[in-house]
Amino acid sequence: MHESFLVYRQFKHLKLALALCLVAIILYIWHPFHDAAESRNGGTWLGYALGGIGAAIIFWLTWFGARKRSYKASSRLQGWLSAHVYLGASLIIIATLHTGFQFGWNVHTLAYVLMLAVIASGFYGIYAYARLPALMTANRAGETLQSMLDEIAALDREAIATADVISAKVHEITVRSVERTTVGGNFLTQLRGASQTENLENIEQQLEEMHTQLTTADPLASDIEEGKTMMVMAHQLSTARGGEQVSRVRQLLDLLTRKKALVERVRKDIRYKATMDFWLYIHVPITFALLAALITHIICVFLYW
Repeated sequence: MHESFLVYRQFKHLKLALALCLVAIILYIWHPFHDAAESRNGGTWLGYALGGIGAAIIFWLTWFGARKRSYKASSRLQGWLSAHVYLGASLIIIATLHTGFQFGWNVHTLAYVLMLAVIASGFYGIYAYARLPALMTANRAGETLQSMLDEIAALDREAIATADVISAKVHEITVRSVERTTVGGNFLTQLRGASQTENLENIEQQLEEMHTQLTTADPLASDIEEGKTMMVMAHQLSTARGGEQVSRVRQLLDLLTRKKALVERVRKDIRYKATMDFWLYIHVPITFALLAALITHIICVFLYW
């Protein structure tokens, strides 16, 4: 049975993180009573201890991020990822107590703020990687993105072949619909999940209406000239003289409906993937900025110690 990294070995790393936070809080409260000459700040022995622990955790978390792709054992990866999450969250307590709640416009506070930003983006990453892969799996229904794209291409070819034996006008409109269908695009378009497709919304309802209205009403010529697929299909049904022609038009409508549903699934798949990638585009650069600020913070501390 698959075990989530959040509950790895009955919350082993959560317990460790809570223990670290509890010890840090107890020492922070006890410290002024132990040495009245020292105030709470990062320059005391406790401040250096908490700062050292916090820095060690940050460097380890960064190392894990660089090394995690090399782990072959899934159980080991789950354990390290669990530690990554909970120890990273513990930095909120440890680093805050390290500062002694003394902030200013300097590199020390900058490192603290960047750390909080990394942790916040990490929380978003937890949500993304805990929820989105399951949504992607359900959306794909056992298929891959490439297989869905291949199926769309096959539907396009079949739709064009079917339209070709109906009429030249239907063939023209179908080709135009195929050419106008796009998925993906730039990163922002992928993130929004936008796609450009022929307007086939509520196609089932329109088909029912056509059955009752086609014998008494023709579409406007302007609608046909504008290339509205549904109006052209309606026109073909209303002017069809034989059952075979009606069957072909309905077959084309079925192909377009199946394609629309498939394009929607591809659109969702791309959006889910882009959402996960978006987290990395935020988390990784801020992490490197944190490392630079942290190293500068450490150098400044030891230079003026």
